[in-house]
Amino acid sequence: MKVKKAVIPAAGFGTRMLPATKSIPKEMLPIVDKPAIHYIVEEAVASGIEDILIVTGRGKHALDDYFDYTPDLEQSLLRGNKSAELDMVRHTAEMANICYVRQKEIKGLGHAVWCAKSFVGDEPFAVLLGDDIMLGERPVTKQLIDAAVKYQSSAVGAQEVSLEAIAGYSSLKIEPLEDGVFRAVDVVEKPTPDLIFSQFAILGRYVLLPEIFDILANTPPGFGGEIQLTDGLGALCRSGSMVAVDFEARRYDTGNLNGYLETVIDFALRDPAVEPWLRSFLTDKVRGFIMSDYVTSRQTDLHNHHSHSHGEDCGCGHHH
Repeated sequence: MKVKKAVIPAAGFGTRMLPATKSIPKEMLPIVDKPAIHYIVEEAVASGIEDILIVTGRGKHALDDYFDYTPDLEQSLLRGNKSAELDMVRHTAEMANICYVRQKEIKGLGHAVWCAKSFVGDEPFAVLLGDDIMLGERPVTKQLIDAAVKYQSSAVGAQEVSLEAIAGYSSLKIEPLEDGVFRAVDVVEKPTPDLIFSQFAILGRYVLLPEIFDILANTPPGFGGEIQLTDGLGALCRSGSMVAVDFEARRYDTGNLNGYLETVIDFALRDPAVEPWLRSFLTDKVRGFIMSDYVTSRQTDLHNHHSHSHGEDCGCGHHH
């Protein structure tokens, strides 16, 4: 079994990042000097993927443009002898064979994957969510491909999350197979407390056998009235043909403001071009916050002392 195709669903509205995502696809929001989706495509390519389908929606033209040649810009860079910048912009058009299909209605992740049916055909394929950037020594998608090949089954990326967080993800029922790999027995999307199987949740990466398309075609709308990929994966679990990989990588969720800012700061601190400046800037900011808190605390102490010295009630039951 070889996995040479990948699907990146990128049709969502990005409502958690409004108003920026009113006109900019959330996948195009910059993480330092590259848009989020650039890192996703890099991971796919590093995992041996050759053909990538991006599932887009209305207002997502920036995705097409980013992975295309830009003759006017390239000519300008060429005239300016900016060869490094020229190589950089041409590289984005040559990273992989990328094509597109539009999800005409936003009907859920399961439906977005189903839109890739003609592209995938009868081959196994990877799915990489554009919100999740993974940082590790080995690409997470490659970790899943290796497990899928070994067990001749679909594979999903999973990690343990807190009990508080599990309600926002899915919960896997699992049985151990080997270190870091489990047989997925069942899964429930956004479980209520009484339906939590485990604290292992599926997080943004999948390698799926083409049988998933027949399952999705017959999957009714689930949570939120949408066709949920997790509901289709539940059917795979119950047929005994899915494993879960506790992947070795740090996951960054760029789909919400806190996660996005964390990602930008972390990646900037890993960039030798900006790390010295940013570290100095943050150090000065933190020092400023500490001094501000100290001054505020001292002012409060002095105010309380001044108030007590003028005979105000200090709360001890006596009037001074």
